[in-house]
Amino acid sequence: QVQLVESGGGLVQPGGSLRLSCGASGRGLSADGMGWYRQAPGKQRELVAIIGPGGFRNYIDSVKGRFTISVDNAKNTVYLQMSSLKPEDTAVYYCNSIPVQWSWGQGTQVTVSL
Repeated sequence: QVQLVESGGGLVQPGGSLRLSCGASGRGLSADGMGWYRQAPGKQRELVAIIGPGGFRNYIDSVKGRFTISVDNAKNTVYLQMSSLKPEDTAVYYCNSIPVQWSWGQGTQVTVSL
């Protein structure tokens, strides 16, 4: 069983940047792909960014051009570089495989506010 540990969140002003990290212990990252998800208060968890075999990447429209997903397979770590952050990006961010096959980690809180 893979254990996921997210970190890097915090409070940032609109327009700011953060870099999230997700470490996967155990078997390591999924060869089928990894994703970053987020859950805002009162909303369902949504898939924000994915990275697949060969480095294929895709993003939801609202973060395209602002977020970048990457992996370091040697470190079993997935990253999410977030820039030009907006208040609507406020959420708890999680990583998991694509499709989801592991238990969720604790997530990391991102708050975008003045």
